[in-house]
Amino acid sequence: MAEMLLDALLDAVIDTVKLIPFLFVTYLVMEWLERKTEEKSEQMLGRVGRFGPIFGGIVGIVPQCGFSASASSLYAGGVISVGTLLAVFLSTSDEMLPIFISEQVAIPTMLKILLSKAVIGVASGLALDFFLRFTKYRYKTEKRIQDLCEDEHCGCGEGGEEGGIFRSALVHTLHITVFVFLITLVLTVLVEGFGHDAIAGLLTNRPIVGVLLSALIGLIPNCAASIMITQLYLDGILGAGQMMAGLLVGAGVGLLVLFRTNERHESENVKITLILYAIGVFWGLLIEALGIVF
Repeated sequence: MAEMLLDALLDAVIDTVKLIPFLFVTYLVMEWLERKTEEKSEQMLGRVGRFGPIFGGIVGIVPQCGFSASASSLYAGGVISVGTLLAVFLSTSDEMLPIFISEQVAIPTMLKILLSKAVIGVASGLALDFFLRFTKYRYKTEKRIQDLCEDEHCGCGEGGEEGGIFRSALVHTLHITVFVFLITLVLTVLVEGFGHDAIAGLLTNRPIVGVLLSALIGLIPNCAASIMITQLYLDGILGAGQMMAGLLVGAGVGLLVLFRTNERHESENVKITLILYAIGVFWGLLIEALGIVF
């Protein structure tokens, strides 16, 4: 047992250290993109009206760590529709893209997954907005739009200096490195203890259960959830539909911001969360049923 734990610890350290340079470069680029495009993206998102889900689904795939949070604030302020909000949530990749890049996943595979998330986000958002036209649903305008990064003093949106970008990229890299190490260690211990085939059989032989569980994990408003799902997929334990179900609902801190900025409408927030989960499960099951692979 002790030898297994030592081997798992060593493997986790080696696997994590190899990722650090890739993670840092990736987050450096993401920070630069966010500084250059976030304000314009928010302004555009608030002006596109009923075509919001199209714009939200497309822009959501751009690696901007705070875009789902911004979309939640815009929704709470009555600026965008629930369909646009969910389009952003569904297309946002959270930590999936940095992990894929650091693991040197083939570019065509990454593009297929990103494009699939964007298409699903757009289609689901448009369908939901269309359906809600025939209900008593109304936008809310009494809430004031807030900036999460400013409220939490995380420094993500402070200034535009290169030093600030390097600092933010370094902080993100350190945080994700810790998560990757811990999750890799846990997964390694589980695989060594129960066996890769046993764990894979638990999920792959039960595609419905696997999709339901993966989507449930994806709802956890923390980057660890998307890291875990991505790692399980890369390890061949999760199938394409199971992976997609978890990553579709993985909106990062978007749900946390929604519950915070839209706190006067808790029941509505719960409904949005349930709809997000249902959409992720639906598409995950469909991908599994069709045998789609990336």
